[in-house]
Amino acid sequence: MSRADVYIKPLLVQCANAAIRSKNCFYFNIRYDQIKKRRGHNKAIIAIAHKLLICIYHMLNKNEPFNNELYNIDVKPKQKPTYSAQITEAMAIRYLETLGY
Repeated sequence: MSRADVYIKPLLVQCANAAIRSKNCFYFNIRYDQIKKRRGHNKAIIAIAHKLLICIYHMLNKNEPFNNELYNIDVKPKQKPTYSAQITEAMAIRYLETLGY
């Protein structure tokens, strides 16, 4: 958002603060947390406000209400598979032999 948006920017920031605390749509809260880790609180709020502005534009352009189903994401991130349990004794012995033991 440019600096010329002195009238709409504070309104969108208030809406973004409300959106990240919403219990109905977790998308904005999760997205806020992801951005806040890297960029900080202020940049994250402005990014969420920008996302809200894009949502509002498309809602007005298509003349449709907000569709929460488009923004459903998994609350729990998927765990990465661990490979430590797949190592067999033969593989461990072969690895130690390559190291010279």
